[in-house]
Amino acid sequence: MKRGLYMKRNVSVYINGIMAGVLLVIGCAASMCAESKALGAFLFSLGLFAIITFDFGLYTGKAGYMAVKPPSYIAEVILTFFGNATGTAIGGTLLHVTRFGNSFAIKASEIIDIKFSDNPLSVFALAIFCGILMFAAVEGNRRCREEKNYAGALFSAVVPVMVFIVCGFNHCVADMAYFFISGCSHGYDAPLYFLMAVIGNAVGCMAIPMMKRLAAKS
Repeated sequence: MKRGLYMKRNVSVYINGIMAGVLLVIGCAASMCAESKALGAFLFSLGLFAIITFDFGLYTGKAGYMAVKPPSYIAEVILTFFGNATGTAIGGTLLHVTRFGNSFAIKASEIIDIKFSDNPLSVFALAIFCGILMFAAVEGNRRCREEKNYAGALFSAVVPVMVFIVCGFNHCVADMAYFFISGCSHGYDAPLYFLMAVIGNAVGCMAIPMMKRLAAKS
């Protein structure tokens, strides 16, 4: 019985991860359609807002809590990541084959070219900054909703995401979306880039809860 419940839970986590990946593909598409960077960042942020609203699973939305939850929680974060990867592959490939596919592929390829040509240390550092902002968005939204501060919840979900987009920080799942939309452009550079981005995002996401824990003990 317990095994059945465990499997059902894993399937749920994976499916929620897939939907989060698809929503980020939509956010990336909307961002690329915008005429200004600021508007594009705002439109992209609505993807995270939808993920939070429908309680889907996003790697950078969960990774920060690895610092305060039992080690068994790590498996859920990993499964969420693979769900996100599947969702971006599905959504990105579907978008790529539409009548808009060539236009999106060109824009996404330009983004991927810039990111993949960066050095690993820079990729890692930019991913840390993104992770910090993502934890601030998710945790800030959660606290505001608990207090029934819905304006604050919206602000918390949208603004940090806009900041990381405008600054050009690295979000591993969003960058996967761009990668698949581009038709897997520069695929030979993908493994190292995503390794550094995934680790950097995790470090950044855990930075706030870890520092708060250290501060409380001092």
